[in-house]
This record gives sequence, C-alpha cells and structure tokens, in this order.
Amino acid sequence: MIKRGLFYIGILISVGFVSSAFEPYDTKTKSWLYVDDNEVFYCDYPSKYPSDYNYLSQPYTGKYFLGFKEAIAYKESRGMYKLVNSLGYLGKYQFGTSALRTLGVHNNASFLNDPELQEKAFVALLQVNKHKLKKEIDKYQGTIVGGIRITESGILAAAHLGGAGSVKKFLNSNGAKRSRDAYGTSIRHYMREFGGYQTDHIIADSMAKAK
Repeated sequence: MIKRGLFYIGILISVGFVSSAFEPYDTKTKSWLYVDDNEVFYCDYPSKYPSDYNYLSQPYTGKYFLGFKEAIAYKESRGMYKLVNSLGYLGKYQFGTSALRTLGVHNNASFLNDPELQEKAFVALLQVNKHKLKKEIDKYQGTIVGGIRITESGILAAAHLGGAGSVKKFLNSNGAKRSRDAYGTSIRHYMREFGGYQTDHIIADSMAKAK
C-alpha cells in the first residue's frame, strides 16, 4: 500500500516538474496578435455586394452567380464598364452592337456610361442564350465532351463568347468543331473555365430585354 502511494506521489512530482519548465504564453506582450485601434481589418468572404470586394487584387470568384459574373467580366475587360476594345466591343462584358440591339439597347454611348444597364444586359443575354440552348443543356449537362465536363454555366459562358450556334456545333460534334473569337480564345476554354457556377435561377426567355 505504501509503495503504491509513493508511486502516485512520484507521478505528481514528475508532472509538476515538467509543467514548470513551460512559460505561460502572455498574449498581452505579443503586439502582432492584435489589430491596432487605428487599423482597419478587411477580410474576403462570400457576399452579394460587389463593393465588399474593393480591397481584393482581383474579383471574388466563388461559385455563386456573383462569382460567375465577375469572373467573366474580369476575363473580358478586367471589369471596366467604359472599355471599348479594338474590335468595337463595349463595356464590362464586351457586347457587340448587334447583340445590344436584340436586347433593346440602341445607344452605345449611353450604354457605356450606365453600369446598371450593362448588368441588366448581361442577365438578359444569358436568358436569351439559355432559351436557345435549352435542348443542349438538358442533353449534355453532366457529360464529358471534348475533354470538358459540361455544365450549364459553362455552356452559357461559351455562348457569351461565341454565340449559341458555335456552342451547338461544339457539343453536337462531340467537341470536334472548336470555334475561336478574333483574339484566339476558344469556346472550349470558356466552357471549362466558367463551369460549375450557379446559374440555375436564370429564366430562359427568347424575348428578354435589358430595359
């Protein structure tokens, strides 16, 4: 009985000795753990407000619809509403004049100076293309074509780049017909790059307008 008591006492002494070898971590002396009262701390997190991402070096590109829009905009124009490229494509999402006319926009200068209208035009074009490509979305979504896993958002992004007709040719030829824009970007690249985003809320509408 005495030996057992001495054994437990020995364990307690050992634990106490080992514990005493460690210094308590005084967080109050570690200034780098704290944000100064005069500093502002910014963090990136999913938000529906684009202004929440003003302090990021590039747009937030999560798989929400906001991420889809901003990722395409960054690719097209670096997100610049007033950009006109060398081929005459306009705005944040680089619309051609003919596409704008079908969406009910008839004044290019006003369009360039109206961010809200540009955002509406982007959604309207998605609606039109979703209507044109409804059969292809139903048939090919979730399959592999030309080495690319097909998703609805990828199809819509590719249609934004090259038109619905080019997307149909690509899918129906099992990826053999790969069209590119004037700068060499392929619809296959857009289909892969912008796949898997949330676009299921977009309502197919052949008559959608920006206004």
